[in-house]
Order: sequence, then C-alpha cells, then structure tokens
Amino acid sequence: MIGLQLWRAMPMVRRPAYGLLLLFAWFAMFSVTGNSNAEGLPPLKIVAFGTSLTARGGWQPSLETELAACLQRPVKVESVAKSGETTLWALTQLDRVVAGQPDIVLIELYANDAALQRFVSLAQSRKNIGDILDRLRQRLPRARIIVMAMNPFSGMRGLIRPFVGSYIAAHQAEAEERGLEFVDHQPNWQRLTPGDLASAIPDGAHPLPEIASKIIVPELVKQIAGGNCKE
Repeated sequence: MIGLQLWRAMPMVRRPAYGLLLLFAWFAMFSVTGNSNAEGLPPLKIVAFGTSLTARGGWQPSLETELAACLQRPVKVESVAKSGETTLWALTQLDRVVAGQPDIVLIELYANDAALQRFVSLAQSRKNIGDILDRLRQRLPRARIIVMAMNPFSGMRGLIRPFVGSYIAAHQAEAEERGLEFVDHQPNWQRLTPGDLASAIPDGAHPLPEIASKIIVPELVKQIAGGNCKE
C-alpha cells in the first residue's frame, strides 16, 4: 500500500525507474522466501534393510541424489544388509534399523528365504516378515515401511529358488494386510531384452550397480515423492 501511495505521488518521469526498483525488490523477497523454505530442513533418513541385493546393490547413492533433487531437501540412505542372510537374521537386526530413527524403511528379505539350501519354509518366511513388520511399526510408528520385490533371478541362482514368486507374494500379502506399501521392481527389469537383462545381471542374481540405479531408483523416487517433485 505504501509503495502504491509513493507511486501515485511521484512525478511521471520518475515512475519507470521506481517501478523497476519495486519489481527487483519483489523478486529478491520471493527468492529469499523460497530459499528459506528449502534451507534448514533435516535430512530425510532412509534405512535399506535386506540381503545382498541391498548390501551389494549400489543403488543407494543414486537414490540419495535423485530424491534430494526431487524433494529439495537432504536425503541420507543407510543400509542394514548382509549377503546370504534370511528373515531369521533380520529378526536379530531390528535394533540397528530402529537406532537411526528413519523416516522410511525399505525392506527386501525374501530372496534367501526362497533359496532351497537355506531351509526357510514359505510359512516360516511369512511369519518372520509379519513379525518384522509388526515390530518395526511398533517401534517406528511414524515411519513409512516399504516392502520391495527386486530383480529376477536366472541360471543356477534361479534354479535354487524355484518358488521365489510364492515368497514374494507372501511378503507382499503381509505388508498389504497391515496397510503398508509394496513396490515391485520386477516389471521394470522385465522390460529389458533377454540379452540386456543377462548383461545387467551377469551372475544371475546381483545387478550391476549402475543398471540397478537406473531401474530401481526412479520407481522409488516416484513411490516416495508421490509425484511431488519440486524440480
């Protein structure tokens, strides 16, 4: 209002220069306000909880970068993961997951349960993941818990997991029964040609990190941000 009064009282010859000054001041104020909304936000803390598909995944740094760019706030991804382990091991690691008080927990724990030599029955795997989800919900009541299905297996790694689809379905069902989120990355992997898929997962189980980042991260950013990217 004061600016308008000064504008009306000002001689006509001075109005254009004063108008430019007001415009500049307005843009400067908008810029400071916009920056202040992004500055000072605490990091979004994510724990990736799983098997070698997480421990050796290599997609976590890309998730930090792309999600931070999307949300315009810092993102920190930590991993609680170990190659060759099952949900039985995961049940002993909940203190580590909870310790960082994450905002989001990403979980993939079916792959080794499904391996024949691990001797984890489908019923036991389903009970274990249910217990894991219940304990995490109790101890991290504000955290988003996202259960994931990862990449397909092939070769010998696939042969020792003949019922992996049933294990995925069981973990998905336990998540959905609790109203939790589930992300299936498999369809995105299956869009690759057979040759490209074989090149991307040369040992039949563990994707090359750079390919995993391209397949997994966009889906997670979409799931977590919900289309609210600020880019």
